Order: sequence, then C-alpha cells, then structure tokens
Amino acid sequence: MAHLLGGENLTVSFATRTVLDGVTLGLEEGDRIGMVGRNGDGKSTLMRLLALRSTPDSGRVTKRGDVNVGYLDQSDVLDGDLTVGVAIVGDQADYEWARNPQIREVMGGLVSDVDWHANVHALSGGQKRRVALAKLLIEDHDVIMLDEPTNHLDVEGVAWLARHLKSRWRANQGAFLVVTHDRWFLDEICTKTWEVHDGIVDPFEGGYAAYVLARAERDRMASVVEGKRQQLVKKELAWLRRGAPARTAKPKFRIEAANALIADVPAPRDSMALSKMATARQGKDVLDLEHVSLNFQGDDAGKKLFDNITLRLAPGERLGLVGVNGAGKTTLLKLLNGEIAPDAGKLKRGKTVVTAVLTQEVKELDDVADLRVIEVIEREKRSFNVGGKEFTAGQLVEQLGFTNQKQWTPVRDLSGGERRRLQLLRLLVGEPNVLMLDEPTNDLDTDTLAAVEDVLDGWPGTLVVVSHDRYLLERVTDHQMALLGDGKLRGLPGGVDQYLELREAALAGSTVTGGGNPVTSAGAASSATGTGPSEAEKREARKALNRIERQIKKLDQQEKKLHDDMVKSTEKSDFDALARQNSELKNLADEKDTLELEWLEASELLGD
Repeated sequence: MAHLLGGENLTVSFATRTVLDGVTLGLEEGDRIGMVGRNGDGKSTLMRLLALRSTPDSGRVTKRGDVNVGYLDQSDVLDGDLTVGVAIVGDQADYEWARNPQIREVMGGLVSDVDWHANVHALSGGQKRRVALAKLLIEDHDVIMLDEPTNHLDVEGVAWLARHLKSRWRANQGAFLVVTHDRWFLDEICTKTWEVHDGIVDPFEGGYAAYVLARAERDRMASVVEGKRQQLVKKELAWLRRGAPARTAKPKFRIEAANALIADVPAPRDSMALSKMATARQGKDVLDLEHVSLNFQGDDAGKKLFDNITLRLAPGERLGLVGVNGAGKTTLLKLLNGEIAPDAGKLKRGKTVVTAVLTQEVKELDDVADLRVIEVIEREKRSFNVGGKEFTAGQLVEQLGFTNQKQWTPVRDLSGGERRRLQLLRLLVGEPNVLMLDEPTNDLDTDTLAAVEDVLDGWPGTLVVVSHDRYLLERVTDHQMALLGDGKLRGLPGGVDQYLELREAALAGSTVTGGGNPVTSAGAASSATGTGPSEAEKREARKALNRIERQIKKLDQQEKKLHDDMVKSTEKSDFDALARQNSELKNLADEKDTLELEWLEASELLGD
C-alpha cells in the first residue's frame, strides 16, 4: 500500500509534561484508524500534527506531495455570518452541486432538516457540527481526519456517518483517522486502533472490541513481567540493606543493577475504580407519567411535544431513551423529575423516591466553582460506606481518578470530562434511588466510560439514560424506548437497530435537493397537495431525464469543438471568426443552463 503521510520522532511538551515522546507512525492507503486514550494524553495534538495544523517541538511530519487532507476540528470553525448554503457549497449554484450524487447523499444524510438560508451563528451546536461535517465530506480528500465527529450527533446521524465512511472509498483507497469516544462507531468503521498514552502510541489491529481484547492480553503479559521484576527488586533491595559494613563492600555493578531496576518501575496509570454506592430504600411505586400531553413553547406554541403518553418506571428498571433532536428527550427527564408540569395528565411519584439528574451542561457545579474538588464531596459527607468499607472523602475522589494534586484543584479549572466525573460522584454519594443521565458520555474518554458503565452495571436503583452512545445504552439498560418527533413514545423490542429502521421508514419519501430544503419525493409540485407523483408522472420524468442528459452530452461535444476552433482562430489572428465563435459559445452555455434546471426539476420529482 502506498504511503500517504506520517510522523518521525514527534515530540511535544506542555510546560513540564511531555505529551508525545519520539512518536513515529504513518498512514497508508486503505487505513481506517481509530485513536483512543485518556483525555489530555495527546490524541488531538497528534492529529493536528499529522494534519499540519501545528508543529512539533522536535521531529517532522512528511506528506506525499499530491495528498489532500481534510480535517474536522472539535471547535466550531465556520464563519457565523455565512448562510448554511454558502458555508457548505460556497458560491456554487444549486444545479451545479445537485448533479453530483455523492454531494446529494451527504446533504440528505446531514443537513436535510437545516434551514438552507439561516445564518450559521443561529444554529444549535448539533446543527453547526453537521454543517461543518457536510462541508468537509462533499470535498474530494485523500485523507480525512475527524476529531470527535460524533459530538452532538444523534444515533441516526452516527449511523449515517459510519455508512458513509465505510463506502466512501474502495478498500485499498483513501484513509481516515478518527478520534471519538463512541465505541460502537469505532468498532463499525475502523480496522486499526492507535492507543495514545504516556507519550507513546501503541498500534492494534482491529476496531474497539479487538483493541480491548489485545490490550487485556498485553496487560496480562505485562503483569507477569512486572511480577518477576518486583521479586527481583525485593531481593536486590534486601541484599543492599544488609548492614552498613556489608554495603561498603558490595560490588558496584550490583548496586547499579538494583538502582536500574528500581528506576525502571513504571509509574501507575491513573486508576478509575468507580465504586458502587448504597442506595436509599425504594418502594414498589417509583415514577409514573399517566396520559401526559405537553405543548411546545415559543414559536411552536400550540404544537404538541407529547401527545397522551404513558410511562411507568418500576423499581430497578433500566431504561434507555433515543430520539431525533428536538423530540423532547431532555424535557421527558424534566417531567419525570417534576421540574415542569404537563399541560394534561399527571405525574405519580413514589413516597420513597429520591431522584438525581446528570444534565448535559453540568450547571449544578456552577455554585461550587470556587471550591476545590475535595471540598465539594466533603460538603456532602466526610466518610462513606462503600462495599462494607469506610472511605474518607479524599480516598473516594482518588478512586474516581482525582490524584492528590487534582483533589485541590478549583472546580472552575476542571476540564469538561473532570466536571462530569465529579458531578456523577456527587450525585451518587447523595444516595438516590432514581438516577437520570442526560448524554452522560459527553467529554469522557473510553477508559472513563468503561469505568462509568462498570458502576452503572451493578447500581441497584432505577436508571433512565438519554444517550446517542449505542454501546452505553446496550450495556447498562435492559430496554429502550424512542421519541420519533410525532408526540408519541414507542417501545423498541429490537433495540437501537429497530429505532434506525423506524426512522428510515419515516424518511423513506424525503430527500434534499435544490437549495438544501427538504422536499418530498413527489417533488415541489406534488408537495402542496400532500400526494406523491403518479406512475405516469414518474415515467415522463424518467424520459425527460434521459432526453436532457443526451442533449447535455451533445452540447458538451459542441463546446469542445468550439474551443478547438477558437484556438485555431487565435493562431490565425482571425478575430471576426473568434467573435462569432465566442457568441456561439455563450448561447451554448445559456442553453446548457436551461437544460440543467430542467434536469434538476425532473430529478426532484423522482427523488434522485
């Protein structure tokens, strides 16, 4: 396979910490690589280096001269004053980009519900992310680098992106490098995994599941080696400590060997052992929503968000919620928590119910922003009973991955992932028996997610999780339900796959064509009546498409001949002929524009 780009002896340090230490690696044609590692270990830094967006302290990045690299940053990089259409396709006319089936596929998959004429700054975070993705994916790149592309995408968007990346190139063409915490996505699209840790990069064959197995085997082997090393260290230390007179006579090489063994003992990686918290007693009645209806607020006032839905949560039930953006997943959690009242119906709450909610923004920590991590937990309790053992607040937060130094960090200085970990621990030590999590995977790396899942796996209370992370939902919940945007709540016996099938069926007659606005497959003419085109209309549209494509092909040939004739006229200095030919060329261009618009209308009618 041909080499595309790579890094040689890349070293990057921030202050006193070395993030990458002499890393050498490369991408070749056909590579489908996922990058994993703890937050702050250098995944994004390495990607920026390889994309030539930043420079290393030492080492170099090499790239084949003709390689085109597309790069999606974590942050918003679009000009907020541009309209959605201009941000994605620039100044291209509708008929220019609409003729390309790959571009139409990207538009339909990512921005079908986004107002083509809205300014970017007016969009939600998820819409901005999809617009940025669409802009990148319609371009022709040899290598695509995506830094957390699934952030703000719903389950449906993640599934579409996976399908697109799998089919974008042939098996031995192109390459992509992706950083994401979405383990289903990594497993679905990647054939190699890079683990970034402790300044180095370890490569593994396969996606996330294969990586986990390989890493477990590597760690097992390392533990065997470490056990032998520790025995040798103990023997050497015991020998060195035998009496002061004996030490003076010890051979120098034995002392140096022992010191080398001691110095070579690696520092332990941060442990993340989330422990199970005791929960308050829970009765047979938990939370019931009975025949609840709720209307939208604001511009959509009067339209129903929920229409006569009923949901009963049993003790110990583990429910996962999926749905389209804006369908009311977060609002449903607020209804269950009693934060908002329904317009009709009622909420029944068990007498012993103690709820806790992890919100998307973790705003609950704003009121303790000036406190240190350890102080936040000590305000809840100073000692905790975990698994029959007594722990101090300091011991507990250390188990959650906050080192002694981090425990004294002000909350305002924590990263997004650290704030989420702290708030989750704060909720659990409050001993709730109903836990509701709204997109809990945001800002967490794969190792932290595994630890969070470990505690949720055995948590005995009632659990409700809203997430686009299929891996998390399928592991920690027993069943899933869907909000499809029609005001109803549906059970999903077939899980997330069934939800995607329902969404695909609901959108079967929808596509994105001219101007980026959703149009039914019946075309603009039929959408006003709400009926699809007849079979006769479809046959006529197919005939029109064939006729138009033949005419455009003929015009292309005439254009080519005119260009050749104009070259000859220029060589002969026959300016009269040149003027006549130029006029003919303009007429051909006008005729071609008219035909392309007709092609676009026929294509809309067929939903192509």
